[in-house]
Amino acid sequence: MKLSIIDYGVGNIKSIQFAFQRLGVEAKLTANWEELKASDRIIFPGVGEANYAMRQLQKTGLDQLIPELKQPVLGICLGMQLMCAYSEEGDTQCLGIFDTPVKKFSKELKVPQIAWNQIFNLKSDLMNEIKEKDFMYLVHSYYVPLNAEAIATTNYGLDYASALKKDNFYGTQFHPEKSGVVGEVLLKNFLNLE
Repeated sequence: MKLSIIDYGVGNIKSIQFAFQRLGVEAKLTANWEELKASDRIIFPGVGEANYAMRQLQKTGLDQLIPELKQPVLGICLGMQLMCAYSEEGDTQCLGIFDTPVKKFSKELKVPQIAWNQIFNLKSDLMNEIKEKDFMYLVHSYYVPLNAEAIATTNYGLDYASALKKDNFYGTQFHPEKSGVVGEVLLKNFLNLE
């Protein structure tokens, strides 16, 4: 199993690598196009600000490569948001893989949401053996509204999409690598996708 993490200078890489190490798989950090294309699975991480992150992708042309990838790709947190069409954060045009905007939580809510929160309305093989209302760990100020590509829902002031799927692209707003046993199940499911 060749697993790569997209290297664009934005992301919590070590915790992702440790999580896969516990599953017996080495996750290699790379920005090399040929290596990424030859990978069996790809993680698209992200922590930080959407506009800055998109500029980092554009510098290396990774913004062109990512939507063309054919193997399973998992975007985590900001990685998932960057796969959407547009983010209100920094008025940012994103990759457009998922046809949905990313919106800021309302001023009435404490942001960022830093919490263990439940996921429900689970769909897709990515969620195998994860139970309705299991908890995942989240840290975010922006959210993806519910849409046809949602494969998990979370409530924080409103119901929103906490995981997405379209073709070979998957995204989680939560951090599976920091979500204990349940997160580990999801990462194992990702490795086992057909």
